[in-house]
Amino acid sequence: MRMRSLAGVAAVTASITLLASCSGGGDASEQAADVDFGAEPSGTLAAWGFENADDVGQSRLDHAAAQLSDVDVTLDATAFDAQKFTTRIASGDVPDVVQMDRRYVTTYAAQGLLMPLDACFEAKGVEPTERWYQNVVDDVTYEDAVYAVSQFYQPPAILLNMNVLNEAGVTPDEFDTSNMDGLLAAIGKIYQASGSTPTRLGFDPVATGQGGLWVLGMGGQLTDADGKPTLDDASNAAGIDALKHITDAQGGYAAVKSFTDSFDTFGDANQFVQNQVGAQVANQWYPNVLSATRDKMSLQAVPFRDAEGEPFSLASGTAFVIPVGAKNPAAACAWMTELTSTDAWMAAGEARAATIESKGGLNTGLFTGSPEADTMIRDEFVVPTGDEGFDQVISTYYDVVENGKSFGSSPAGQDIQNELNNAITAALLGDKTTEQALADAQQAAQRAYDNATAN
Repeated sequence: MRMRSLAGVAAVTASITLLASCSGGGDASEQAADVDFGAEPSGTLAAWGFENADDVGQSRLDHAAAQLSDVDVTLDATAFDAQKFTTRIASGDVPDVVQMDRRYVTTYAAQGLLMPLDACFEAKGVEPTERWYQNVVDDVTYEDAVYAVSQFYQPPAILLNMNVLNEAGVTPDEFDTSNMDGLLAAIGKIYQASGSTPTRLGFDPVATGQGGLWVLGMGGQLTDADGKPTLDDASNAAGIDALKHITDAQGGYAAVKSFTDSFDTFGDANQFVQNQVGAQVANQWYPNVLSATRDKMSLQAVPFRDAEGEPFSLASGTAFVIPVGAKNPAAACAWMTELTSTDAWMAAGEARAATIESKGGLNTGLFTGSPEADTMIRDEFVVPTGDEGFDQVISTYYDVVENGKSFGSSPAGQDIQNELNNAITAALLGDKTTEQALADAQQAAQRAYDNATAN
């Protein structure tokens, strides 16, 4: 399999609603039914969105190349762009494979712009709920069909700055998100300010970046079983109210946001080195960043806990899809499933381990979206780091990955997420009550849903 870089295609304004008028789910299913996914893959394959492949990405590309020697891959490594995608579909410049955030998949599936992949999986002997975590599959399922080959699932947990906790006399157990009174008491022991300006947060809940975690974890729901938005459901208030209690206890959301925006998140003077936080919600990849300054901090982690006190996590990640109109869908099916096979992920795990060793870093694991691959990579390549705290952090993320939930598959998925963040911001700032903020968000999300399903 040979790869060559292509220049990006200029984006122009294109409407998904307009595209829906000339494409439908029936057409997508009919095209998929006409494909012999079991045929020996060959010919040219155009792929888009595999942006800036690192050691993990390149090793998987190399693995797929070795398995599919009769496929000539033309790789456009520019980033996925929603407007560019609809423009390409409308113009007939259709890639065979596109990588995108999983939140977009159901939107395009509802428009009839993506092929359902059940026949692809059957031909390749792939059982989705065996290859991927159930919540990862749920993210890309629409009307009982799976529309994407998923990759990655990096769960959130709560990172603890033990230097700060020890100084304040707070224990890790006090960071229990199911016990708001106890959590607020712990935050109060840690929080420091100069006047009304925070100088140290007890807890950064990452209110908008992790808003779905709080709302769903506290018993809310963003969509119904059909993917319709349910942002005004009364159960969604608990998560936002929890965020408001946390931010109000630390000077208010505006002050908290201003302070966190000043963090050197990816630098040597990050918030854990500078002791600017006692705790922070963070996805699994972030300890990799912190490992560069591990000699200047002491970390532990605890799970985010739902309203019932159980560990709770949310799926997030990217996926590969086959657009309607793809010229070589059989090769696309083979390429996508090879890229996410256990053998491909083990090659990635080996490459990542070698990179880490060469740089003297810590191997915090590789979270692939596949339970089998995650387990095998951990057993083969994740060794004790010599730092007891980082080892405990790594173990915590592996523990919580089994407790994941889907955001909810919806044709308006990205809009629902955006409107949820708007509602959280308005409620935390006090511009609206929680109920009014959610009602307004629901109206906007419902409009997006109606547009996405207009066909």
